Amino acid sequence: MTFATSALATKSPLARLSDALDQACCLDPSSARFALSVRSALNGLAREAGLLSDAQREGGLDCYRRHLLVADPLGRYAVAALVWQAGQESPVHGHHTWCAYTVIEGTLSETLFAWDPDTHRAVQTRRHERAHGAVSFVGAGRAAIHQLGNASVKGRTAVSIHVYGVPAARISTHVNDLVTVAA
Repeated sequence: MTFATSALATKSPLARLSDALDQACCLDPSSARFALSVRSALNGLAREAGLLSDAQREGGLDCYRRHLLVADPLGRYAVAALVWQAGQESPVHGHHTWCAYTVIEGTLSETLFAWDPDTHRAVQTRRHERAHGAVSFVGAGRAAIHQLGNASVKGRTAVSIHVYGVPAARISTHVNDLVTVAA
């Protein structure tokens, strides 16, 4: 084993994720190679034991809870764990920035929507389950409107890791583009 391989093996999963995201950020964020690189960085994260501390697995009573895990010092991205109690879901939204996520515990339900420019509303197109290990990437804009939630009927918690193309300080204000849904 070389020194470089040995050093890589001793890094934490989040440090390895940061390294991979740093490499991806050398690419054009609107390119297919960028999307593939970010997806690749998240792939396999669900198999990492001890990825989150107990405090980072705490959920909220009224809505999902976000825990900041990594703040890129150059402000290119922020990584957060989202903890979803049964029945909790996001609002229907597009994104002001690129976004990617992987499910590391439980299952999330994702409902997809299409934007109707005539009515200025989102129209539901389909719903599918995102099981443990699933990885998704979307670019900025209303071409990828969705809603995520934990539809568990057994009261199980779901946890996902999200990467947003914003500085950590803007994670609450510059990620989601909330939209109205057609009746």
